Amino acid sequence: MKKLFKLTTNFYGIAALCFLFWMIFIDSNNIVNQFKLSQKLNQLEDQKEFYQDRKLKVQAERQELLNNPELLEKFAREKYFMKKKTEDLYVIVKE
Repeated sequence: MKKLFKLTTNFYGIAALCFLFWMIFIDSNNIVNQFKLSQKLNQLEDQKEFYQDRKLKVQAERQELLNNPELLEKFAREKYFMKKKTEDLYVIVKE
């Protein structure tokens, strides 16, 4: 108890306690903000990995479409409703 009393009456002890209080609670880079930023960083890194994987898949699909004319025709017919001049196109909408 006497050590604690000596620490609180000492100028350097008071300065250190004030500094710690300032850094933990008041400063813009306090512990709560650092924890939130750390969580946000982890979340963004996970999203980055997801989008990088998705990008690789899309690039592979694109290469496959560009190299295979039959697949390209199928894709154009399904996605953009393209047709040949002699064909009729019927679109069925599911409710």
